[in-house]
Amino acid sequence: MDEILLSKIDKFFTQLKRQSYKKGEILIRADDNPPGVFYLKEGYVKEYAISKKGDELVINIFKPIAFFPMSWAINDTPNEYFFEAMTDLEVWRAPREETITFIKSNPDVLYNLMSRVYKGTDGILTRMTYLMSGNAYARLITELIIHAKRFGKGQNMVALDISEKDLAAQSGMTRETVSREIKILKDKGLVDINKSRLVIKELQKLEGELADGV
Repeated sequence: MDEILLSKIDKFFTQLKRQSYKKGEILIRADDNPPGVFYLKEGYVKEYAISKKGDELVINIFKPIAFFPMSWAINDTPNEYFFEAMTDLEVWRAPREETITFIKSNPDVLYNLMSRVYKGTDGILTRMTYLMSGNAYARLITELIIHAKRFGKGQNMVALDISEKDLAAQSGMTRETVSREIKILKDKGLVDINKSRLVIKELQKLEGELADGV
């Protein structure tokens, strides 16, 4: 993000209420009216729903710099999701009306927000495509690629801090299915498990698996 833009966003939010959360704490509960717009400067927050079976279904993961929930803030959409700290957090909370005024008064902030929304939408549409038509193998690869491009450390070889449980929640599959498909990827030499990290050995080859119509 451009330093001038970052400074502008930071200046607006950090003059307001600051809050700390531990990993696993809930910032916003489903069906609750959010107390304001949260500004995430460090750490990660996941947005998820709970299925009728009680499974956690991850909708999005927020990384710095982000502010949420914007659908509620802009469209007055009732909040149906949980927002949970994936790491220890320090966030700032701004009143909804002040946030909307700030965004409307700063076209560069609005443009940046829309850019990030569309990037997220692209990832969701890609995920939906393989959820509807792909097999479990393709769905897992899609999730790994999306995660690698958003959060991965490295370029072609990418290390991901993600568990099989997290992958299951994000892909809509069971943990057993994810484990089975990861073994196939390992046997093909496409990924490896290094301590608590999943390492994609060559991202381009992994992308090639989808291109080949798996």
